[in-house]
Amino acid sequence: MCIGIPLQVVRNEGSHAICRSADGEEVRIDTLLTGPQPEGCWLMTFLGAARAVISAEEARQSQAALTALETLMAGGMPDLDAAFADLLDRPPQLPDFLRETKT
Repeated sequence: MCIGIPLQVVRNEGSHAICRSADGEEVRIDTLLTGPQPEGCWLMTFLGAARAVISAEEARQSQAALTALETLMAGGMPDLDAAFADLLDRPPQLPDFLRETKT
């Protein structure tokens, strides 16, 4: 399982973007898969590359889940209902490409 990190674009530098993480760290991200994105845009990243452009709400939800996981790994007890609120009261959903039936 891969864990993506939401980052916000600060500026573009050719085929890369300088992005800011939730803790304020600036990271250089390869944007060949997404193309250049405007300042303020959110990217889902993995291993130093942007994998998708995401909304601010998706970034917030992802960061809440990551923060909860960090708290758990440090021995704390986060509010899991708040951290994973978008997953409550609904069955798990497959991505569209996995839901398609092949005939």
